[in-house]
Amino acid sequence: MKKVFILHGWGDYYNKGWFSWLQKELVKKGFKAESLDMVPQPPVLNKWKAILKKACPKPDQETYFVAHSASVMTLLHYLSELPETVVVGGCVLVAGWTDDLGMDELKNFFEKSLDWKKVNKHCKKFIAIYSDNDPYVKQYHAKVLEKNLSAKLILEKGKKHFSHEEGIDELPSILNAVIFDLARVHILY
Repeated sequence: MKKVFILHGWGDYYNKGWFSWLQKELVKKGFKAESLDMVPQPPVLNKWKAILKKACPKPDQETYFVAHSASVMTLLHYLSELPETVVVGGCVLVAGWTDDLGMDELKNFFEKSLDWKKVNKHCKKFIAIYSDNDPYVKQYHAKVLEKNLSAKLILEKGKKHFSHEEGIDELPSILNAVIFDLARVHILY
C-alpha cells in the first residue's frame, strides 16, 4: 500500500490546516497517510529527524513524503542518511528553504552540509511548491532545489507561507502532486 508521511513546519500543527486536510483526502483516495507531530518548536534538526525515523524506519518505493518549511531540510537530511539501496517513491517540498533565513533558531539545520548526491540516490522524483508572496522564503530557494534535485517547480499565487494561521486549509496542488505526479495513481471520480 502506498504510504504518505506529512510533515508540518515551524509554528504549524499536524492536526490543523492543510496537513490534516491532506491526510484525510489521501486516505479517501486509498493511501495510508500519517501527519507527524513535529516537536519541539522552534525546530531542532536532530529531534525532528528522530520523529521521522521512528514513524518511517524502513521506507521503500511505495513511500512518499510531503514536507513544509523546516521539515523540508529535515526530510532531505533524513533521505541523505538512508541505507545505500533504499529508494523512496517521491517527495513534495512546500516552501522549503536552503539556508538559515538569517534566523539563529535555524542554524542547527546547517551545522552539517547536506549531501545532495546522496539525497538524489534515494529519491528520483521531487516537486517543489512555492508561493509568489511568501514573506519568509524567497524564490531563489526554489531554484536551489530545482538545480540540486531536478525538482519540478509549482508556483502558487497568494498563498504566503502556506500556513494554517494565514488561512491555508486546503492545497489541491499538493494532493494532485502526490496522486498524479509522484504515485501516478489513476482515480476515477
